[in-house]
Amino acid sequence: MALIEQLTGTDFLDAHLFTDAETVQLTTAADGTARFSLKKNSPAPSALTPLPESADTPGTQSAAQPPPTPSAPSSGVQPSTLGAQRSFPPAPVAAISHDRPRGHLVPITTPWLRPLGITNARGQPVEAMAGKFRQINKFVELLSHLAAEANLIPAAKPLDAAFATQPSSFVSQPSALNAQPSASSPAPLRIADMGSGKGYLTFATAAFFGPRADVLGIETRPELVELCNRLARENNLPTLRFAAGTIADAKLESLDILIALHACDIATDDALLRGINAGARLLVVSPCCQKELRPQLTAPAVLADALRHGIFQERHAEFVTDALRAQLLEWAGYKTKVFEFISTEHTAKNLMISAIKARDRGTANDPTAEKIRAFARFYGIRHHQLATHLGLAL
Repeated sequence: MALIEQLTGTDFLDAHLFTDAETVQLTTAADGTARFSLKKNSPAPSALTPLPESADTPGTQSAAQPPPTPSAPSSGVQPSTLGAQRSFPPAPVAAISHDRPRGHLVPITTPWLRPLGITNARGQPVEAMAGKFRQINKFVELLSHLAAEANLIPAAKPLDAAFATQPSSFVSQPSALNAQPSASSPAPLRIADMGSGKGYLTFATAAFFGPRADVLGIETRPELVELCNRLARENNLPTLRFAAGTIADAKLESLDILIALHACDIATDDALLRGINAGARLLVVSPCCQKELRPQLTAPAVLADALRHGIFQERHAEFVTDALRAQLLEWAGYKTKVFEFISTEHTAKNLMISAIKARDRGTANDPTAEKIRAFARFYGIRHHQLATHLGLAL
């Protein structure tokens, strides 16, 4: 029990307790808040309740006419023969199953999963891509909560509750946002995925938001752009498109949400700048290959012996790089959270930074700016790409 208590809310964000009478669920959100829910179970048929006998079934007695009490066997009749002359209905078998219907924001039956290599011809996850399928659904779940927190969409029901109340429509239409907009509807959300690659998460984002969002994937490889645009047309996703370009020079209009997952090294900072300059209310990035600061990193005396090991240098550079990014986003007027968005079993680069626009940008000498400079001085950092982009001298 002590181990369960330790892991719940950290490694495991969903905990379920199943009893005969009810199911209890404890869900921990990305920001650390917890939600407790309780659901009564439907009574299962008992295996001890006999089925009613039918009067029309040969070899059985009518329910209104109890069977006669058999007389003692005569000397010429064997007890086993007498037993064979009586007929009883077979004992019912209780329907016992521990399987529950799984609700996914991106159901396994989604057509575009097949050409992207997530599912096979039978509509089952390809073994090597099962982790990617879980990553897709976890990302969309997080994005839905973050978009609601940024007041870009209405707060949604918890996933399990929505699936339990509307299993059919929930699977076919992953979000209430998929309703066709009317003439009085607000303008569609504008979402850009910078460095979209093969488009797994871009497709999932477009499918979740539906016609309520225009989704643009930016990718440098033209063959992937061509593939993804063709799949978007074939799968009736008219609000999804892909364009060739780099994060730094891609043509962007104003944005509501900017996504950049696993953009290498300072490309993450370039993406953050593009989102900030485009007025994005929500920034969601997962940094990768934090190389910029490692040559600059000067270990404080107390850490010098530990940081002589290469693996510690690498991880410390990752920490310092992303900690500075989070502080710089706060200075730029965003409410920032840093968290692990999926288990390292599925990807080693699982740190995510989310930022929601909350206030105006700070000034060059305000308290937040001074804290950033103190942090940079402590580690000997003289240059950080995002600080340069934002015009804040370290």
